[in-house]
Amino acid sequence: MANLSIPMDEQNMTPDDVENVMKRRQWGLVLQVISGQFGFFSVLLLLWSGQDLTYSPHLLHPMFYYNVLAFTAAVILGLYGSYLKRGSDEYHS
Repeated sequence: MANLSIPMDEQNMTPDDVENVMKRRQWGLVLQVISGQFGFFSVLLLLWSGQDLTYSPHLLHPMFYYNVLAFTAAVILGLYGSYLKRGSDEYHS
């Protein structure tokens, strides 16, 4: 009997398809970890961004731009990593 907790499109897969799905999920996890690191650095950069916005002249706010870039990278990598890691794993720990 088929395992009903596995999505319908993954129930009848060849071994090569299973390997491709596992690689995709592994890359999704890697991107989620990198996203977490960017998020952590974005929080740290927030300390310097406030000072940069207060004391830098006119439109020269490099730390603010770095913070926006880090936060954007965290969101994009997190969403794409979650997209790649979709589905249920065969083994639950």
